[in-house]
Amino acid sequence: MNSARAAALLLIGALMAPGCTSREEEQIAPSKLATDMARYAPTVITADTTALSPGDRTALASLVRAAAVMDRLFLRQTWGGNEEMMRRLAADQTPAGRERYRYFMVNMGPWSRLDANASFVPGTPATRPHGANYYPEDMTREGFNAWLGTLPEADRQRAKGYFTAIRRASGGTLSIVPFAREYADLLPEAAMHLREAAAATDNASLRTYLTLRADAFLSDDYYRSDIAWMDLDSPVDVTIGPYEVYMDELFNYKAAFEAFITIRNEAESKKLGYFANHLQTIENALPIKPAYRNPKLGAAAPIRVVDLVVTGGEARAGVQTAAFNLPNDERVVTERGSKRVMLKNVQEAKFNTILKPIAALVLDPSQRNDVAFEPFFTHILAHELMHGLGPHAIAVRGRKSTVRQEMKELSSAFEEAKADVAALFALHTLIDRGLLDASMTKPLAVTFLAGIFRSVRFGITEAHGRGMALQFSYMLENGAIVHDSTADTYRVNFTRFAEVAKNLTGEIMTIQAEGDYAAAKKMLDSYGVMTPGLQLTLDRLKAIPVDIAPEFPLSRP
Repeated sequence: MNSARAAALLLIGALMAPGCTSREEEQIAPSKLATDMARYAPTVITADTTALSPGDRTALASLVRAAAVMDRLFLRQTWGGNEEMMRRLAADQTPAGRERYRYFMVNMGPWSRLDANASFVPGTPATRPHGANYYPEDMTREGFNAWLGTLPEADRQRAKGYFTAIRRASGGTLSIVPFAREYADLLPEAAMHLREAAAATDNASLRTYLTLRADAFLSDDYYRSDIAWMDLDSPVDVTIGPYEVYMDELFNYKAAFEAFITIRNEAESKKLGYFANHLQTIENALPIKPAYRNPKLGAAAPIRVVDLVVTGGEARAGVQTAAFNLPNDERVVTERGSKRVMLKNVQEAKFNTILKPIAALVLDPSQRNDVAFEPFFTHILAHELMHGLGPHAIAVRGRKSTVRQEMKELSSAFEEAKADVAALFALHTLIDRGLLDASMTKPLAVTFLAGIFRSVRFGITEAHGRGMALQFSYMLENGAIVHDSTADTYRVNFTRFAEVAKNLTGEIMTIQAEGDYAAAKKMLDSYGVMTPGLQLTLDRLKAIPVDIAPEFPLSRP
């Protein structure tokens, strides 16, 4: 056990010892945490399993168990003290203990994701460690970069790779530890469940993917299983493994374990596959220099519409994902593009529970009737498409690199802003070319505007929220959005909206293509902030839940 983790566990032991919480705190804490918890609306998320074969039903049960292992992996990745804390909170039957455990499970840790990652369990660090548990807690950015400069090139790439943790070796120097070794007590269990599911299913592509992904858990070589995931064509659609880098707020280098166990929505998947045929058209029209575009995208990236059965790991934490675009491995994206997965039942729940009530309060009355689920759904689809378009592998002063590595800790927020606003540009491009119905133009813009307030409520320390704050401030400054300060309502200026979206798309993608970290920081520092006016508007929305708290009946034994 490393010294940082040992210290964390000692801290938790002292925190949770009898008598460490005052009676006054026990009386106050449940009320406060209940109020915080009310920001998540309990929502049943389920799917139709009646068309599944008996083999796929058996496989589904094994996959639900594998997702539960992702929970344990992610808790450990977030903070070295999480697992012990979860056990102690679960055993605490005081009112404060029950509320803390409930909120802990929503956030997958003792830091509230809607409150700038502030601690809600006394005695824990005030905010979540910026490096999560990927790095020693006492390590600084400067220390890491200095150590990186001493390594040969191959080790530098491993140190910055998705699937390694950084630990202190004897003598205090930093060392590289592969995930397969770091989590050797959990990954074999996850692999076992995947192999059980592979043996049960009668779908060849699912069997191939699960077998290769089980192997990858033990080797840290995810390339072949990522390719198999791109080719997955199965009624049971599975995404499981280390993917997103949001938790690594030092560099955005390290991947977190998560799982989405889903069932294919066949009718919607076929309908939306239409968009895949126009990706090159959109890429060729991007408002950046031709040299920054990809003249030949990989094979048409698949689009899947699914209904969620259960999540695991990072996917469970805080605000719930409505769609995702994976894998993140630049090799796969360059060769094959990336797959877009739309969680339709989650999107419908968010739209009905949260977006519609927000629109009724913040939009100009003349535009409220333009808010609709179809443009909401379509923009999320386009958002995921745009993650795969634009700059990825780049050259900076003759040196090969990637956007992710050059943007460092800004990468996630900047990429989310890019995907959002570029999605608007992409849809307007298709409308202008007669490939989408022009009747969507106004509902698209107005529904997007209402969605800004939904996303910014996640907080600007969260990548999606900060990226949306950037777009809001930029559009307001450039006249695409108009604020009525008397009524505190907003409306779209349709004569400016498409042009401003195009300009912002060009600015963000150019910064990415040039690997200009300083320009990205300047833009985020200028626009990706919570302005007083925006905060006043958000204060009016406190009675509306911020997100859903899903309940998954199909995950129960």
